[in-house]
Amino acid sequence: MPDDGDGRFHFSDEYVPLARSAQSVAHKLMPIFYDTHAHLDYPDFASDLPQVIERAQAAGITKIISIGTDVASSQRAIQLSERFSQVFAAVGWHPAHALEAPDDLRPALRELARHPKVVAIGETGLDNHRLPSAKAGGAADDERYQRKQAQIFEQQLEVAAESGLNCVVHQRDALEATLAMMQKFAGRVRGQFHCFADDAAAMRRIVTMGSLVSFTGIVTFKSAQNVRDALAATPLDRFMLETDCPYLAPAPYRGKRCEPAHVREIAAMVAQVKGCTLEDLSAASCKAASGFFPKLK
Repeated sequence: MPDDGDGRFHFSDEYVPLARSAQSVAHKLMPIFYDTHAHLDYPDFASDLPQVIERAQAAGITKIISIGTDVASSQRAIQLSERFSQVFAAVGWHPAHALEAPDDLRPALRELARHPKVVAIGETGLDNHRLPSAKAGGAADDERYQRKQAQIFEQQLEVAAESGLNCVVHQRDALEATLAMMQKFAGRVRGQFHCFADDAAAMRRIVTMGSLVSFTGIVTFKSAQNVRDALAATPLDRFMLETDCPYLAPAPYRGKRCEPAHVREIAAMVAQVKGCTLEDLSAASCKAASGFFPKLK
């Protein structure tokens, strides 16, 4: 899929209108939901984070997981979890920054994972969407980049297994290699395949191995019918909701900064696609998250 230049998905600004009943519900107090993937430590939120948290609370978003993308970001996520009772942290190193990672990431992550509000390892995984050869690099640069991604992904899976935690998985154009890597840890570590935008066949392979998928505001975009088809095929107890904020704001906020309160709009569309009530979606998605993140208390 095309992206907006930073490796994120880019879709048309058009969106699928909610059915009238779902649209009206989206503006009322909803049952509780969780935002299982947010980047609250990013500069986008530096000026008004307390207000962002307040809006999430008012929208019924009672738990938010702030995701680390390197050691410093992971430390900031933990600090935010200490500052706000409804915020939890995931600690890890994003594959896009693999070349900047130390040779052995495990000691730092082991220490961070001991914190009582660290609920997962990640964001980690494999990303072949934008290789060095797409810019000025060559095949040798691609091989080095992919090798380092695989190295730190395996290290993070090891720490997750040791810590009794699961992994937040970033996968782009690398499904086969990602599944193969996770298969080595089958029965010890499960993955949350975040920002899921693949097809129903990929979803079935993921949930068959015991992992879950999670859906973002992409489900509201007119050009993302394939994502809605995958959502429709996903069992109600096998997915979670997330914003991936500050990215991927759902309609009608497309083009603006996304924030955890926007889980409201995501949930309204997901309930419409699944043909279920918001109450049923709340119960199922929060139960899935609580089961996947055992320290999410």
